[in-house]
Amino acid sequence: MCRTIAELDAQLTGCRACPRLVAWREQVAHDKRAAFRDENYWGKPVPGLGPDDARVLIVGLAPAAHGGNRTGRMFTGDRAGYVLIACMFEAGLANQPTSTHPGDGLRLIGSRLTAPVHCAPPGNKPAPEERDNCRHWLITELGLLAPTLRSIVVLGGWGWQALLPALAESGWAVPKPKPRFTHAAHYELAPARSDRAPLHLFGTYHPSQQNTFTGRLTPAMLTRVLRDAATTAGLTPPAS
Repeated sequence: MCRTIAELDAQLTGCRACPRLVAWREQVAHDKRAAFRDENYWGKPVPGLGPDDARVLIVGLAPAAHGGNRTGRMFTGDRAGYVLIACMFEAGLANQPTSTHPGDGLRLIGSRLTAPVHCAPPGNKPAPEERDNCRHWLITELGLLAPTLRSIVVLGGWGWQALLPALAESGWAVPKPKPRFTHAAHYELAPARSDRAPLHLFGTYHPSQQNTFTGRLTPAMLTRVLRDAATTAGLTPPAS
């Protein structure tokens, strides 16, 4: 039982529940990419990043093999992270527009990054059972953040579908039919427990290379969703 976010992050990094993911993350950390051959890869589950009183939670998919799995920090050292953190900075949710390595000075403001799966998966595609194995970490994180959490931004349809059951188990009423994922989707979830507050759920396309290189998702589109989530959560984003 984790009583704090710090305990959650510490326990999570020792998880070995999914043999396929353990083998893959460790193989990648051993073989490395040529550009990073002189670096020591993290090669373990990647914990969330951000304060324990965050008002905005940003939910991705899983760490990148040569991003979070290398650096040990969520959305750090990969192209998706470069786009996301730059947009978070524009929305007032980060103190700087870059995220390259631990110790680079990055500080998230009123926000936290997490994922439904905390190990890098082959082909960026976790199996359904791996998603389900990892869900208890997300449920615990949602519960610990509940006193301050007011908005969630989900990056992509996969993360959206993975998050909804965790929300239902964490004390929020998920309507039927379930909220549909689209870019710029916005739903308000009512609390299902007396110790929960209403929660705003936002959707946006994932800032993957496939989406950003093709223009399906632009920095302006992502920043707009992040600003809306910050405003709804009671944070004051900078002027455009």
